Amino acid sequence: MKQAKEKYSIQAVENALEVLEQFKGKRAELGISEISRALGLQKNNVFRLLATLEAKGYVEQNPNNESYRLGIRALELGKAFLSHTGLIRVAQERIRLLSSQVEETVYLGIMKDARVYYVEDAESSQPLRVASRIGTRLSPLCTAMGKVMLAFYEENERERIIGLNHFVRHLPNTIMDPQEFRHHLTEIREQGWALDNEEMDPGVICVAAPVRDYEERIVAAVSISGPATRIVKPAIEEKLLPRLKECCFEISRAIGFSGGL
Repeated sequence: MKQAKEKYSIQAVENALEVLEQFKGKRAELGISEISRALGLQKNNVFRLLATLEAKGYVEQNPNNESYRLGIRALELGKAFLSHTGLIRVAQERIRLLSSQVEETVYLGIMKDARVYYVEDAESSQPLRVASRIGTRLSPLCTAMGKVMLAFYEENERERIIGLNHFVRHLPNTIMDPQEFRHHLTEIREQGWALDNEEMDPGVICVAAPVRDYEERIVAAVSISGPATRIVKPAIEEKLLPRLKECCFEISRAIGFSGGL
C-alpha cells in the first residue's frame, strides 16, 4: 500500500514538508543557508518554499535577522491534532475555570522535542497580567511546567532531555549548576509541584503541577502565572496550589487516570 501511494508523491510538496520538519529541532529560528545544507537543496529553491509557507502562515520571518521560525498556522495544525486526541478539548473548560478562580493566567503545556510547548491558555482579566504564550516553546530547565514534567519522568528520559538543553542564565534566579538543578527536581517530585521564581521572565512567577494519563504517565502540565507582586507565598499555599492540583487531577481523570489526587 505504501509503495502504491508513493507513485502519487509530489516532489515540491515533499520538499516543503521537509523544510517544515527542520524546525522540530532545538533551534527556534533557521536561515535559508542552514536549511539548504541540511536538505541538499538549492538556496533559491529553499527561498521559494519558505516564501510559499510564509504566505500561508506556516512560517514567519524575523525582520531583525531574516531567519525563519514556525508560524501560527503550524501551531493551529498541532492544536487540531491535540484537540482530536482529547487533551486540549478536556482541558479548555477546566483551565478557564481555574483562571477565573485564581484571577491569573493559566497555561497548558506539553513536552515535545525536549522543549515545553504552550498549547492552550486562559488569560487573566486583571489589568496587569501575563500575556498569552500559545505557540511558544521554551527550555524546560527554567519554566515551572518544564521542571514539573522533568521531575516525574523516568531517569533516562529526564537525563536525555536535560542533555538536549543548555543551562542559560536568563535572570539571576535561573539555576545554572546541573547538580543543583537535579536536586531541585528531587524536591519538586517530593512536593508534587514546581515554581518558576522569576527564572525566565522578570517580575513573573509561575506555579505548575503535572497531568497524568491512564497509564499514569506525565503527558502535560498546567501552570498559573502572574506578577510577583501577587504570586506571593501565602497566596500560593492557600489559594493557588489547592485549585491547581484539583484542576490537574480533573484533567487527568478525564483522560483516563484512575489514581488519587
